[in-house]
Amino acid sequence: MNDQDTRYINISLPSGTPRGERERFLRLCRILADSPGDATEPIDRTERFAQARLGDLYSQPTLAAAANALIDLVEQGWELTIYKHGPLLAAPGVHGDPELEKSRVRRQEHLRRDPQLRKPSVQRFIARMERPREFDGHLVSIFSLMRDGRELADTLAQAPSPDSAMRPYVQVVDAGRCGYTGLALHDIWRYFRHTWSNAYATVPGRSMPLLVRDAATPHHAVIGLAAISSPVVQITERDQWIGWNTDTFLDTARNQPSVALATWFRDRVQAQLDEIYVEDLLEDGVIDPTDLTDPSPEVVALLRADAERHRQKHHRTPLREVRKIGQDPWVERARSPLFRSKRSAALAEALEAATVVNTRFPDGASADDITAALDDSTVRTQIRRLIRRARGERVGTVIADLTVCGAVAPYNALAAGKLVSALAVSPTAIAAYRAKYARPSEIASSMAGRAIERESRLSFISTTSLYGSGSSQYNRLRWPAAVMGGPDGKEIRFAELGRSRSFGTSHFADETVDALVRLSRVKGATVRVNSVFGEGVSPRLRKVRLGLAALGWPSSQLLKHGRERIVYGVKLAENLRDYSLGIDADPVYLLDPDKLDSDDAVATWWFDRWGQRRAQQTAVQESMRSHRLIRPVQHGARVRLPADDDVPAAGDDSASAASGNG
Repeated sequence: MNDQDTRYINISLPSGTPRGERERFLRLCRILADSPGDATEPIDRTERFAQARLGDLYSQPTLAAAANALIDLVEQGWELTIYKHGPLLAAPGVHGDPELEKSRVRRQEHLRRDPQLRKPSVQRFIARMERPREFDGHLVSIFSLMRDGRELADTLAQAPSPDSAMRPYVQVVDAGRCGYTGLALHDIWRYFRHTWSNAYATVPGRSMPLLVRDAATPHHAVIGLAAISSPVVQITERDQWIGWNTDTFLDTARNQPSVALATWFRDRVQAQLDEIYVEDLLEDGVIDPTDLTDPSPEVVALLRADAERHRQKHHRTPLREVRKIGQDPWVERARSPLFRSKRSAALAEALEAATVVNTRFPDGASADDITAALDDSTVRTQIRRLIRRARGERVGTVIADLTVCGAVAPYNALAAGKLVSALAVSPTAIAAYRAKYARPSEIASSMAGRAIERESRLSFISTTSLYGSGSSQYNRLRWPAAVMGGPDGKEIRFAELGRSRSFGTSHFADETVDALVRLSRVKGATVRVNSVFGEGVSPRLRKVRLGLAALGWPSSQLLKHGRERIVYGVKLAENLRDYSLGIDADPVYLLDPDKLDSDDAVATWWFDRWGQRRAQQTAVQESMRSHRLIRPVQHGARVRLPADDDVPAAGDDSASAASGNG
């Protein structure tokens, strides 16, 4: 193989696989290499498996996992080549032409979205939402929440002020119902989410869906939707921009040492110790009370051994017992094998840090003392751990991702995606997020054996474009902070932070994940993924990793989407880094989080900056008028099933994809 061949990945079956399975897999590879199929249509895996005469895949777990994973990768544009020593795969490249690249990514997304829309349960949901029903003396349906584009265009042309044409406001989606149609708010949000280019999926962890509605219409039509969700744990571009990336933080600390930082190092160690339940560790003789103030290397080693014993015990625990953990009181959760393992490991780390930090950063330490301490590699190692743990504690509480954000027809023709984006980070949204999550943290409370409430005041919200060629929705999106009650002379904006090559599992079908999980279990994987809150981030990602490892395939390469996305961030607090890490107790906001009447001001700013100008353009007026509510309903905000989706989905230009874990 020459240098150009290094981009190829060998996907032969692992050694020890029966010869018959290897021959059948190679036969499937040849069929796919010779006729990969139409890139716009999913591969009929049942037909391909039959052509390759794979036989009963349940009795061939290695072949089942490999065949399903291969189909998914080929569907997503991976190039399959048969070399003399076996089959090779090459990742799809990013197309140089922005429009062609958008088309390629859109096709990839539709390969996952369309099978979802073909599911009988999804089609029943859509039909139920579109079926007329009586509410408050009127017949209503989801169509009642779509605005006729002709009426909107006429109103904009005649309205003396924007208030007469549109009155946008944010509605937090909860368990309630719409007061104008009687439809469940979650169902409304889900229906319009199905109009996006990518498949609808629930997000693990925190998630607060939002609707942006129009009070200028009888039923308060939906302008757009958004969702503020738990962020991806690590995004290099975001972490470097915030300044809490470990290396960036250490460089700053060494170049600008301060007593406040030294105090924070000590406080961080003590906070970690205070939030670990230790009663059972004392009862079992793993530690003595004096070890908490004067730890030795031996006690640290004992704690790590205890953590490993209980980790293995957790993976041997019957699944029905594991799933009960989340229903137990805090002390019982803390004493479960899962959290015993996590506590012992965390305590070992905290005690090890305490021996270094409390010695090298005493009260009264000068700037020179701090610089000298940070020149010590042992100190830097412990500070790195403190930073990572502080970031890990607050990454899901004071920062968030905008995982869904966009406008629906006919409003999207007016660049209302920019309006929805601004309202998604407005005081209304920030205050609602804080109110919703001002409650005990599941993980922290299970570690402490008592209720621990984490900070819930957001300081930063990030998102990514669906396409790598840019997002007209977020480009040049900035506004005076005063619009949201902030200080004069400041601005809030969607800043472009960089470009990220996404990494995750969205290109693997559910049946593939199931096959990979079964293979890892058959091969005797020592780690069991139970999808239980507290085991770790992204159970799906860990399951796919284990399965690919059982195949002997490189997960680090195969989990790459092959898509470049632009990362955007919205800074909400002046002291972003220090508040986000807990160095500062309170955020210095660029907006007034108590100004809950800012929706009107945001809407006025958007209309003056974007909406009014577009409403005067002939092409925009024609686009709006094409969305009609006469039967048969031909409206861009209606879910288009795969049989009739020759028109781009309503959310094509505005769907966010902040999902490195898929």
